[in-house]
Amino acid sequence: GKAAFGEEVGVLLCDVGDAGSLATMARQTRLVLSCVGPYRFLGEPVVQACVENGASCIDISGEPQFLEGMYLKYNEKAAEKGVYIVGSCGFDSIPADMGVLYTRDKLKGTLTAVESFLSVKSGPEGVCVHDGTWKSAVYGLADEDNLKKLRKKIGYAPVPVVGAKLKKRGFLFYNQEFKEYCIPFMGSDASVVKRSQRYLHTELQETPVQYGCYVNIGGLGSVIKLMFAGMLFLLLVKFNFGRKLLTKYPEFFSAGRFTKEGPTQKQMDGTSFTMTFFGEGYSEGQDPQNGKPNVKICTEVKGPEPGYVATPIAMVQAAVSLLEDAASLPKRGGVYSPGAAFSKTKLIDRLNKRGVEFSVISKPEV
Repeated sequence: GKAAFGEEVGVLLCDVGDAGSLATMARQTRLVLSCVGPYRFLGEPVVQACVENGASCIDISGEPQFLEGMYLKYNEKAAEKGVYIVGSCGFDSIPADMGVLYTRDKLKGTLTAVESFLSVKSGPEGVCVHDGTWKSAVYGLADEDNLKKLRKKIGYAPVPVVGAKLKKRGFLFYNQEFKEYCIPFMGSDASVVKRSQRYLHTELQETPVQYGCYVNIGGLGSVIKLMFAGMLFLLLVKFNFGRKLLTKYPEFFSAGRFTKEGPTQKQMDGTSFTMTFFGEGYSEGQDPQNGKPNVKICTEVKGPEPGYVATPIAMVQAAVSLLEDAASLPKRGGVYSPGAAFSKTKLIDRLNKRGVEFSVISKPEV
């Protein structure tokens, strides 16, 4: 029978600074799960070793510059080798990317636009995140110009707008549905969903879905606190010494939200997330190129603490899908976003069984 879990799992030591050790590792497996962040500094050697040695690779990066840089550099090579490099398979950005696809599949008719709202609930112990994530944010914001240059270089085909154009919201707005203030979500979700939608449109001729993502931050008190923190952050992040300060004292500058130790078990147990999707579109037989959207749908993705509980669940189930649902993956290898790689697989069912749950809140109403 099968070996009991843990019986035959050896330990291979390798180091991102030692290409030989990574190659040796990649040659011995079909799939590598890469958890070495910040990926902008440590991620590429793993991708390179996997592509060169014929292994697929999944990571949990939320850094658009890394994700899209790997696409530019390795998409063709990965396709030649028949391997799949799938980034952003953690909390960034599986709930958002698969959530949009789930919403699309649950709407009878054509989904043309979705907005998602993230709420993170914490227990009495509060929320805490490891400073690796903080570093990724610091360097990501500091380097926005290079992301623009990278996108020019890739030369993405524009994604057509189908249906009524989704309104851009302000930097801060009050959401009636939640009775809370919201700001745009700063993570990789919007860029990842856009890549998936572009792929599904150009390769599979599916109707592209417009997407906006936001995070609920609470009442006026939270808004004021966040604005002070945000202004300080944006001021410091533009300067070398400011970035040094931010990365050296994450706890101070994030009011205790980011620490070098990461969260305690109690903090993790008390934390959960809900991502709510409001979709609109056109009922069957209605032409999305004409007139106003006439159907709405609301769905949600719920899960445990995002960074340390939901992320490994998402990553491992993505890995299982890559191995077990192989017949449903894109025909060619390449560098993919999760929605592009997994849209035809059983990933959502697998996540549902593991505690990251997708559900319809309100049925499509015409």
